[in-house]
Amino acid sequence: MANKVTLKQIAREVGLSPASVSLVLNNRPCRISEENRRRIKEVAAREHYIPNQIARSLVTQQSKTLGLIVPNIESRFFSSLAKNLEQRCRAEGYALFITNSDGLAENDLELLNLLVTRGVDGIFLVVSDEAPDDRALFDELSNLTIPYVMVDRVMDELSCDKVMFDHELGGYMATRYLLQQGHRRISCMVNAAKTVTGRKRLRGYLRALREMGMEPDLSLVVESEYYISSAYEAATEVVASDATAVFASSDNITLGLLKRLHEMGKHVPDDYSLVSYDNSAADALFEPSLTSIEQNVGELSHHAVGLMMRRLANPSSDPVERVLKPHLVIKESVAPLAERQGAGAR
Repeated sequence: MANKVTLKQIAREVGLSPASVSLVLNNRPCRISEENRRRIKEVAAREHYIPNQIARSLVTQQSKTLGLIVPNIESRFFSSLAKNLEQRCRAEGYALFITNSDGLAENDLELLNLLVTRGVDGIFLVVSDEAPDDRALFDELSNLTIPYVMVDRVMDELSCDKVMFDHELGGYMATRYLLQQGHRRISCMVNAAKTVTGRKRLRGYLRALREMGMEPDLSLVVESEYYISSAYEAATEVVASDATAVFASSDNITLGLLKRLHEMGKHVPDDYSLVSYDNSAADALFEPSLTSIEQNVGELSHHAVGLMMRRLANPSSDPVERVLKPHLVIKESVAPLAERQGAGAR
């Protein structure tokens, strides 16, 4: 492997100081003739000069790197979010370090400290399942000396930049649509015990039922973590109930439910109507296609990066909280109850 060319070598060849060469290659103001600028850039291009970002960081006090902490990189939603954030950060001239907390609050804290010691300029944080109740993480974030943006999952009591979707509205929209299709026995598979997002989606489910004058039957609320294996096990409760429809509050929960239904010879929407969450690209594999609540990842990452750039440019500005609206995407996994009954469905 060829040795990396240095500023000193370029300076020696063009007969100027390393400082002058550095100013030109970093597009900084300087009193250097156009001829010398051309010579410096010509030599740098010929020798494939690559700037030393570490050395530059010592001067500028900026690493041009950002960090991301997500609970589960295997989740279609979070992997898509990570991809979108990385692309947008790169367009802004930043590299993005992506880390995975496995949904554990203690890992959130460890990764936060790891990224800070690595010298990142800012952090995007999607907190783990238990984190909203974690005082150690709350205290660490309250005293953090670099910018951070909470994305999707947030600590409500923490004053900081935040961007999220309206999870309660999403749960409401999913349940309301099933009610409009004639369903009254609607199961809700949700991670309400451990997550703020789950509790908010459950509130939306309950609100939609009460608006219809129905007292919710809590036996139809089935707890499931945001993992396929957890939903697969929890789906037994759904099948044992008299539900005609299911609101599955994440894409992974949907996948676990569908796996269980397939093994039992049950079909969507013939046996159960289904509204999923996240509208992930994976649903293109399913027949019929899945009606879902869509959280536009591109929109979420656009606002997250915008807030980060704003904070980096003006560290003393007031915190901003943005709540985005989800959308109901209607496909083929919901059948009107009367139509199902007429076709001989249970």
